[in-house]
Amino acid sequence: MTDAYRSKGLSSAVSYQDPKAAFRWLEAAFGFEPLFVILDSDGNLAHSEMSYGDSVVMVGSEWSDDHKSPRSVGGKNTQSVHVQLAEGEDIDAHCAHARAAGATILTEPQTQFYGDRTYRAKDPEGHIWTFGVTVQKMTPEEWDKASGLATRTRLD
Repeated sequence: MTDAYRSKGLSSAVSYQDPKAAFRWLEAAFGFEPLFVILDSDGNLAHSEMSYGDSVVMVGSEWSDDHKSPRSVGGKNTQSVHVQLAEGEDIDAHCAHARAAGATILTEPQTQFYGDRTYRAKDPEGHIWTFGVTVQKMTPEEWDKASGLATRTRLD
């Protein structure tokens, strides 16, 4: 087992009605790498972690009234997870692989004004995942010109 302790940073935690099935599916469909699982005395998944590059996603059960799968709340999501592929990775092949594994593709791969190619997918319990890869490095000035938006560091 790898080191279970991480340095400063962010990670996401997603709740599922069937976290064991989700753990297996996330590996098969999206290529997430298992780090570890913690099982309770009945063999239920109490906690697990998976990696993708330097990032970690925690996969668990619906462990409180505030931690639910979209399947339990009418398919609604209050957040989505963005996963960045390494430059040069084939996002179209990644999308095709996810589709073949049962992902519902919400948005087909398309190149965005800021130089990334992205797609959005929904997993079997309804979590929304966005995948992206940089296909053209652009400055904020370039993407502002292409989009008509204004990029700043702060709101004020």
